[in-house]
Amino acid sequence: MIATVVTEPTVWDTVLDSAALVLILLGALLCLTAAIGLLRFHDVPTRLHAATKPQVLGLILICLAVALSLRSWAAVAFLVPIVLIQLATAPLSAHMVGRQAYRNRTIDEKALYVDELARDRENPPDAR
Repeated sequence: MIATVVTEPTVWDTVLDSAALVLILLGALLCLTAAIGLLRFHDVPTRLHAATKPQVLGLILICLAVALSLRSWAAVAFLVPIVLIQLATAPLSAHMVGRQAYRNRTIDEKALYVDELARDRENPPDAR
């Protein structure tokens, strides 16, 4: 028979578990606001803002909470690439969707303060 040692949680364990719980709740709330923003906002730029910023921050908070609750370097090594890939792909995909919406003229151009692409629309660059 193998004897297992059961230790009572320390104060630090309780603090880290509580911090992980708060981070999970904040991350889930940010992801929920991103989903609501996608449904409620009316134009492409505001939807892209709702899809990228709170969602990415929510994912980072959830990954940090998972790392705190597991307390393992293997978990951190697994979660860091997830966060880095999200940080690299979310702005890039939002930029591409926004650029395509501009080219398709599905953006309310009156709402734009600065239109840096208007010159390219009037005089398109040579397709080489």
